[in-house]
Amino acid sequence: MAHKKLQRFAELNTFSNVLQNPADMPGQWAHFFNNAHPIVLELACGKGEYALGLAALYPYKNFIGIDLKGNRLWVGAKKALQQQLANVAFLRIQIDAITSYFAAQEVDEIWITFPDPQLRISKSKKRLTHPKFLRLYQHILKQGGKIHLKTDSPDLYQFTKKVIELYGCIVHEDMDNVHQQPSLKPELSIKTYYESLDIAQSSRVHYLSFSLPKNLPGKELDASLQEELKNERVC
Repeated sequence: MAHKKLQRFAELNTFSNVLQNPADMPGQWAHFFNNAHPIVLELACGKGEYALGLAALYPYKNFIGIDLKGNRLWVGAKKALQQQLANVAFLRIQIDAITSYFAAQEVDEIWITFPDPQLRISKSKKRLTHPKFLRLYQHILKQGGKIHLKTDSPDLYQFTKKVIELYGCIVHEDMDNVHQQPSLKPELSIKTYYESLDIAQSSRVHYLSFSLPKNLPGKELDASLQEELKNERVC
């Protein structure tokens, strides 16, 4: 298995659709894709199932799957090349360094699909919908750009709803049980490997679509959020 990973890591370096900690990328994505189409990110993309699915659905948008796990990225990047999806790429970086790779307002949308919910309160700042990350997204997102969360974790879903309320975000869609909807937009029908596992054993998938306010509250509100989380756990 270790040898296989090493082979994949070496092959990643040869893939034209994979960038690993690239320099001087802010403002250069239109040049990379050779068009000025909207840019959509999938964070913690794993094997990139969602980025691939979205790219096939929307050929006039550019999709970038972001993750640090090279072994997983290899799977998505390989499929994209095999399927000749020229509008999808993969970026191997730490998500908390995302502002080093995109210019202000260079990104149109962000998808967060089945991320690690980081259930321990002490790790709540690692949740990809924590205000710590929202502030990073605000730097690179266009005004009004949507953030999409799809998760089987009721804890992460409720946490995100709390953040949306406390920080004045604008909700566009809120689905407590995606697959019980009478009709679904094509992008919500895409299933990832992690969705099929139903790790949270909730037998349902939650979805939120929201955008950030023009002036996101500062870090002074984060302590109140943390205190609320602790109080809820005690209750």
